[in-house]
Amino acid sequence: MNYYIPPTLAGPRTTQYRMSLTVGDHSPRYVRCIVRSYLHEWGMAGLADAVELGVSELLANVVRHVPDRRCTFLLLRQTAGVRVEVADGSSQLPVTKADLSLDAEGGRGLVILAAVVHGWGVESRAAGGGKTVWFECERER
Repeated sequence: MNYYIPPTLAGPRTTQYRMSLTVGDHSPRYVRCIVRSYLHEWGMAGLADAVELGVSELLANVVRHVPDRRCTFLLLRQTAGVRVEVADGSSQLPVTKADLSLDAEGGRGLVILAAVVHGWGVESRAAGGGKTVWFECERER
């Protein structure tokens, strides 16, 4: 497992934060705190709400759909904003559901994600199987 290095110790030149973890029910809350800290240090605090929502959705999908709940999380600083990636060993690809009933208990997460980020997608990993789900948020210009 990678250990958290606070941005104030890592410095503003740090361009990414990566950790491997087994996701539990409370993991998204802790990862959101880390993300918010890095975004603040990078001068991108205005992206925090959208990025935190996206992080919550991707990690919740690991809890629901990946049998061993293991994943690798990456927060990457880019010129225009940030990219978040969550890679896991499951070959099950995320699906957006277009025909949800009003009383459906789930299935809206990726639709909401698409509404608040500038782009998202999924890439199958050939080596070892699995996939990487990603999204990007850009700063206001």
